[in-house]
Amino acid sequence: MRDADRTAARPLRRGRLAKALVVCSALVAVGLAYAVLAPQSATGADGPQSQQIEEGRRLFAVGCSSCHGLHAEGGTNGEGRETGPTLIGVGAAAVDFQVSTGRMPAAQTGTQIAQKPPVYTTAEIAALSAYVASLGPGPAVPAEESYDVANATQEEIVRGGELFRTNCTACHNFAGRGGALPHGRYAPSLMQTTPRNMYQAMLTGPQQMPVFSDQVLLPQDKRAVIAYIVALQESEDPGGFPLGRLGPVSEGLWGWAVGIGALVAVAVWIGAKVPRVGRRRTEV
Repeated sequence: MRDADRTAARPLRRGRLAKALVVCSALVAVGLAYAVLAPQSATGADGPQSQQIEEGRRLFAVGCSSCHGLHAEGGTNGEGRETGPTLIGVGAAAVDFQVSTGRMPAAQTGTQIAQKPPVYTTAEIAALSAYVASLGPGPAVPAEESYDVANATQEEIVRGGELFRTNCTACHNFAGRGGALPHGRYAPSLMQTTPRNMYQAMLTGPQQMPVFSDQVLLPQDKRAVIAYIVALQESEDPGGFPLGRLGPVSEGLWGWAVGIGALVAVAVWIGAKVPRVGRRRTEV
């Protein structure tokens, strides 16, 4: 009986051993394939990108980590107050916009960071953007054809004007000249903003601006809005003095301050020149 049991158990053991060998062989094959393919991708097209990311990491550690944390996790001062938000997941487009417009690095935090000449070169901005993009997925820097409106049609400009007046005039004014917002904030003028930064601002929503993602505002709609703003930048003032293009407010103020003021001055001058006949008769 014992010999029979042993004979019956041998095929089972062999079957289990064969399955284990198949699994081990598959694991070894996968490991060898990864070992062969991984060095090729690391030394191929990703080489320059890795160097750019490393350069961006170095620049970030020197110029940004004091506020945003050494690893872009966000920073706080000794009292627990936030000095800079986390940048993980904001994407390359947000970094390119903030740094290329000179808003970052900021000398000090405040209600709103104003635009100023950029501190970093174009190559350094690209490196910083690549480093932050490597930390987490986010909006990428748009391709040039996305915001190139040199050949925009009149139809696109008109449609862009409709979209701008619907979504943007509450803050930026119907002429794109900016305006005041609550709590000391403001919407900046768009008269000096480049098409690239317009597109990136819509993608990322800097400061108090809402995000207009591709699901909210299609790429072709963003391009139409940019075409309209560029048309505003290039338009002349057929009426003469633009008065900030603020509409009836500035025009009415000009009318009261200058027009009526001039009429009052003329009335006073005329009154001073009229002979005082009644006074002379009383004295006689």
